[in-house]
Amino acid sequence: MRSDREYPAHPLVGVGALIHDREGRVLLIKRKFEPNKGRWSLPGGLLETGEALIEAGRREVREELGVELEVEGLFHVSEEIIKDSAGKTRFHFILVDFLASLKPEGATITLNEESESFKWFTPDQVGGLETTENTRRIVEKYLREKLRRQSQH
Repeated sequence: MRSDREYPAHPLVGVGALIHDREGRVLLIKRKFEPNKGRWSLPGGLLETGEALIEAGRREVREELGVELEVEGLFHVSEEIIKDSAGKTRFHFILVDFLASLKPEGATITLNEESESFKWFTPDQVGGLETTENTRRIVEKYLREKLRRQSQH
């Protein structure tokens, strides 16, 4: 893991995507490195200087999964602050996540070295996984919005 992420001088901006398919399943990756090593989460990474948020989201997914995205729009903004045992801030991220689908649908996923594995989950399966609080919260929001849209039709 890159050491500049630990004990940062200021919060870092992370950009990712909640990728869903026609069946309403969401794609999660299992992190290989800290923070959140071994946990399921949305794919994503750090915004680079001069890079637009949406382009960062597309780039990070391309790098992590080897696929292109059809971005539907901004979905959720949150933060993650992880403190060490002495109470000092070890990690601090502002997280910007887009709602997206694979382009083309069913594209072949090829993981890079940052992830142990990936899997499609139904939103109700995510609650039982070892995941981050942010991932759980974002998937719950997706499920609520999906159910709301279905009840309107």
